[in-house]
Amino acid sequence: QVQLVESGGGLVQAGGSLRLSCAASGRTFTFSRHAMGWFRRAPGKEREFVAAISWGGGSTVYADSVKGRFTIPRDNAKNTVYLQMKRLKPEDTADYYCAADAVAFGSSLLRKTSTVDEYDYWGQGTQVTVSS
Repeated sequence: QVQLVESGGGLVQAGGSLRLSCAASGRTFTFSRHAMGWFRRAPGKEREFVAAISWGGGSTVYADSVKGRFTIPRDNAKNTVYLQMKRLKPEDTADYYCAADAVAFGSSLLRKTSTVDEYDYWGQGTQVTVSS
């Protein structure tokens, strides 16, 4: 069983920054072998793709709405993936979820068009509120 635990959400003013963390664990889950992603769900909307990073960290992809403002680094030694968010906007207000690809060494999810159904493991989410 794989557990993903997000943290770091909160209330921030527009233009501010936040860093979300997602710690992964699981007896049979080798974090460094799996692509990771972040999604978000704004009030009244569907969950949408935000960013993804390859298992080794060498490739990343971002939604157009966050490109240039968000980054998705990972620390394989700490089994953690982050979402560094800068120049936040009120429209970034959402619950943020991290997700993991069950396929070891996979690369198919490194697309802006990747969907919720393609990821296998999910965290419970952390709330981000950006005030204007």
